[in-house]
Amino acid sequence: MDTAASIVVLVDVQERLFPHMHEAEELGRRLSILLQGAAILGVPVLVTQQYTKGLGSTIEPLLRILAAQGVEPAPIEKIAFGCCDEPAFVSRVEEAGRKLVVLAGIEAHVCVLQTVTGLLELGYEPMVVADCVSSRRAGDRDIALRRMEAEGAMLTSSESALFELTRVAGTDTFRAISKLVK
Repeated sequence: MDTAASIVVLVDVQERLFPHMHEAEELGRRLSILLQGAAILGVPVLVTQQYTKGLGSTIEPLLRILAAQGVEPAPIEKIAFGCCDEPAFVSRVEEAGRKLVVLAGIEAHVCVLQTVTGLLELGYEPMVVADCVSSRRAGDRDIALRRMEAEGAMLTSSESALFELTRVAGTDTFRAISKLVK
C-alpha cells in the first residue's frame, strides 16, 4: 500500500440504512477513524449513495469529516448495487489514476461485494477494510468477506491499513495516526 497509489471509497453509508447494520455504533467509529486517517495521509476519498431519495444522505458524522477534508459535497449517486455499474463512479476512479481501491461501507454482501467484483473486472486492486464494512446480519457480512477474498480482494483492518499507508514511525504523520487509532 502506498498513498500515491490508493483511493478510499465509502460505499452507501446512508441515514436510513446505517442504523440497521450489525454493530452500527462500532462501524461508525471505525469508519470515522479510517476517513480521518485518509485525510492525515492525503489519500483521496470518493463517496457513493444508493438511491438517495429513498435511503437518505451519508450519515452526518461522516459528512462532517469529509467536509473538513474538502471532499466534493455531492456524492456519486447510483441505483445499481455495484459502484462500477455507475459510469460516473468509473470515470472518477479512472481520473484519480490510482489502482489500489480501499473499500468501506454497506452492505457488505450487496453493494460492497458487487463493487469488489466490478473493480477486479476493470483491473483494479480492491482492498476491503473488514472492520469498516457491515450488513444487517453478521452472517451475511462474514460470507461476503470470504467471497470477496476468494474473488481476489485483499482484506485488512482500519488500523492495519492506516499504518501500512503511514509506512514509517517517528514522523508527525505517524504520531497523528497513532493518536487517532488509540
